[in-house]
Amino acid sequence: MPKVIMICGKLCSGKSTYAEMLRKANNAVILSVDEITQALFGQDAGEKHDEYVARTKEYLYKKSLEIIDSNADVILDWGFWTKEERVRARSFYDLNRIPNEFHYIDIDDSEWHKRIEKRNQDTIAHKRDAYFVDEGLAAKFESIFEKPDPSEIDRLIK
Repeated sequence: MPKVIMICGKLCSGKSTYAEMLRKANNAVILSVDEITQALFGQDAGEKHDEYVARTKEYLYKKSLEIIDSNADVILDWGFWTKEERVRARSFYDLNRIPNEFHYIDIDDSEWHKRIEKRNQDTIAHKRDAYFVDEGLAAKFESIFEKPDPSEIDRLIK
């Protein structure tokens, strides 16, 4: 039976890189909120960004059911920053009787800041399509992120 792997971690923690590794190893499909919102709006979503993200997640939950029904694993690459969001996701798949796992990428603050800087350099140099993370955005995401407790996580990645 196909499963859903949900990747939890801070912005710039390596979730997308990890998701790609899992995709290759499991012949899975990655569903990424950032990929869709970046393709549609680039850096220009402005005040509507959070609304677009919420709507994209709802669409991807539905799309994940189609993919699971087609007998492929699904990898959700979108952070799951709050406990409420993790509980909702787990409940959604449990109610649909779909095996699911949370993988948490845990990095220390020093490494996190290095990765933000690298991402920003790559974004400026047009080496990758990603959101530029200024100090305000980093602070916003840091204030939102709720580190999962061990009972929420099926696999810890350091």
